[in-house]
Parts: sequence; structure tokens; C-alpha cells
Amino acid sequence: MMPLAALAPDSGLVGLLYIVAFSLFIIGIRFGTHPTTARRGNGIAAVGMAVAVITTLLLQGIGNWGLIFAGILIGSVIGVVASKRVQMTAMPQMVALYNGLGGGAIALIAWSEYRHWVHQGGELDKLQQVSDFIGGPQISAAVPLEVMIPSLFAMVVGSVSFWGSNVAFGKLQELIPSQPMKVPGQQVINALLLIGIVVGGVILSINNEYLDLSQPLFIAMLVAAAFLGTMVVLPIGGADMPVVISLLNAFTGLSAAAAGIALDNTALIVGGTLVGSSGTILTLEMATAMNRSVANILFAGFGSPATAGAGSQEERPHRSMTAQDAAIQLAYADSVVVVPGYGLAVAQAQHAVREMADELEKKGVSVSYAIHPVAGRMPGHMNVLLAEADVPYEQLKEMDEINPELPQTDVCVVIGANDVTNPAAKTDESSPIFGMPIIEVDEAQQVLVLKRSMSPGFAGIDNDLFYHPKTAMVFGDAKQTVSDIVSELGEL
Repeated sequence: MMPLAALAPDSGLVGLLYIVAFSLFIIGIRFGTHPTTARRGNGIAAVGMAVAVITTLLLQGIGNWGLIFAGILIGSVIGVVASKRVQMTAMPQMVALYNGLGGGAIALIAWSEYRHWVHQGGELDKLQQVSDFIGGPQISAAVPLEVMIPSLFAMVVGSVSFWGSNVAFGKLQELIPSQPMKVPGQQVINALLLIGIVVGGVILSINNEYLDLSQPLFIAMLVAAAFLGTMVVLPIGGADMPVVISLLNAFTGLSAAAAGIALDNTALIVGGTLVGSSGTILTLEMATAMNRSVANILFAGFGSPATAGAGSQEERPHRSMTAQDAAIQLAYADSVVVVPGYGLAVAQAQHAVREMADELEKKGVSVSYAIHPVAGRMPGHMNVLLAEADVPYEQLKEMDEINPELPQTDVCVVIGANDVTNPAAKTDESSPIFGMPIIEVDEAQQVLVLKRSMSPGFAGIDNDLFYHPKTAMVFGDAKQTVSDIVSELGEL
């Protein structure tokens, strides 16, 4: 009987275990499409990953067990601690960081595989000398193209994803300015870097028998890809970082699939393809939700601090009211729609909002929640946030479902949502967000905006909703303001 710790890579058992692993990946993704089953789907996918990792570790030829288990232990501890400590407001940054680590790991794997072939080629060169001495046959020391091409692709795309994701993390974490950062001749530099990488790849593919000279060129391509990933993301504004992260996530998946081809690893091929395809679909969906193309997001530099709208904030009149006035208006409404945004996440006001909804429902008021596809900093951000407060999923309504109901809605309560409620998207052709689908809260009978100040949102664009005749601003920390409204509702 074959010992368990020495499975042949081409054995039927390995193939079966890999099929089980990526089947669990697919089931996990399927469960992740609904908030009520998302946690279960995450667990199923994690089991699939465990099966894939354990199967790979049991293959013949796996060594350096001490180094492997040290890496697993250190990575597990860091991952668990970081995931437990991260706030929901910082989840996009963590996604960017984790995605970048995946891309960086793939780039290093590709480099390691290439070094393996270089070392093997050196050994074959020595055998060739012996063969020549005895008049033997020619021995090829070339790296096979079926290994060379996917290794180069994995290295380049993984490196671009790693460094681009680091820049995205820095912008969201405000370690570097979130505004577009452009360098003179930016597009020319990017084009030269890309051309250099392609030329280097062609040279290595054609002349891959010169193994002693190929490794420096491989490293040069790795460095060029790092510069390219950084230079591509720096000019993109912070408001577009969620889309960029999704796109880079797709890149990481594609690089993983390419590495799987080079390593002849089925699980890596399928897993990478799943990540690449789902990341691509998500990127396109987010771009559609903003009525923009991916090319516009990557090259338009949207997200500058320039404001849009008729005049500055100080010149435009607006109306404000207290939490007590807001509570009275809500208590006498028949229907209320809450529109959550990033400000709600920052204030951690989701539990207070649930309490407010409970008080209103006791008074016979119908309460629902309007969710924009790109509200917050990542898709599903608001869904997860409200799920933390046990808000019934049936009360969450997507933009296309809620918009037709808003003209019959008595009061809309906007909490931290800014750009996704801006009427300029419908009326101001000069606005950068013109044409973007929004939650049409200006169609409701009355609007309450809970916000600290009149400052623009993450896109740096002044919100015309603040100055609408139907709108009343309730200034202050969202959590405290909602708690005050709850207290007032309890006394009415």
C-alpha cells in the first residue's frame, strides 16, 4: 500500500481530491450570492481550500516540512488576528492587502519554478559535456515553452497585482493621498514598461537555452512589472479604488491559473480561473453601476477634490433640523426608507438604526432599506453591515427595486450615503458622475440627511441633495444622532 504522504501527482486519488476541492469552491461561491447563506458558503469554500492544500502537501517530492509548517503557522496567526481586529470600515483595505499578497505569492512561485528549470538546465549542460566527450546524443537544456510562457505570465500579472494592490491599500488607508497622482509622461512610461516586459518575454521564449543569461532578464521583467503595477494605480482616485481592487483580484486569479498550468496543478488552475472570472464579472458590474467603462475608471483620474454643482457650499442655502424635529417627522410618516452609506459604517451606527426601525414599526411605520450596488467601499458592504444588526433581509431592497417606490415614500433617511444619492447624476451634464444610476431619494416626499458637515463625499463632488427644498440636514455623529432620534421616538 502506498504511504499516504507520498501520493503520485498523476494518481486518480489526487485528481479526485482536487475535484472535491474545486467543487466546494463553486458551491461556496453559489452560497455567497445570498446574505443569509454567505457565511455558510465561506465555510464551505474554506473546507475546499483545506482539501486542496493538504492534497498538495501529500504529493511526492514535497520537502522542507519545517519551513512549510512555519509558514502556515505564521500566516494563520497573522490572518486570524488581523481579521478579528479589522473594522468593517477598513474591510476594503484588508481585501486589497490580502489580494496583493496572493499576487505577490504567485509571482514568487513563478520565479521559483523558473529558477528550478535554470538549475536543472545547468545540470543538463554538465551532462551534455559528458555526452559530447563520449560522442553521445544532444541533450536539450531549454525551458519548455509550456512552462516558460505561463510562468512569465504569472510572474508579470502577479507582480502587477501585488504592487497595484499595495497602492490601493495605501490610498484607502490614507497612507498616501487618495487623489489621482499623475507623473509627467505617465502613459508613455507605462507603455514603455509594457513594451519592455513583452520584448523580454519574447526573448526568453525564443532564446531560453541561454539559461545563465536568462535569469537576470527574468528579474528585470519582475521589477518592470512592479513599476507598471504602481504607475497604473497611482493616477486613479480613491473613489474608484473598490473597482480597481476587484480588477486586481481578477488579475491575481488569472496569474494563479497560469502558475497552475506551469506547475501542472489542477486545483490551482481551476481555483485561479474561478477567481479571475468572478473578479472580472464583479468589476464589470461595478462599472455598470456607475455608468462608466473600466477604461474610464483606469485612465480618467476621477476622484479629484474638485467640486461640482452650482456654486460653493457657502453660497447655497440649506435647511437643518434637530434630532427632536426629525423624530417627530418620522413618527408621523407611513413609510420610511433608510439609505445607508460609508458614513454609517464609520460611525458604527447600524445597531442604532435597527433600534430606530423597531421604534418606528411599533408606531405602524413601514421601514425598508435602499442598497446601492457601490454604496460603501466595496460591493455588499452595506448588506454585511446591516446583517450585523440583524436587520431582516426582506427589508433590504436593491436600487432598481426601491426607486419606483420612492415617490410614494414619506421620508427618506440618508445616513452617510453621498455620491450614490447625488441628483447631479441625473441633471448636471458637467458633473463627473452624470449618468451614474443613483438612489433617487429626491423623489421622496421629504428627505433627512444625517451627516457631520456639508463636506462632499469620497468622490470629492458636492452633493446637490443637501440643497434640495425637500431636504433637511441633521448634523452630528450618525450613531449619536440616531440614538437621540430613538430616545425622542420613545417619548412620543
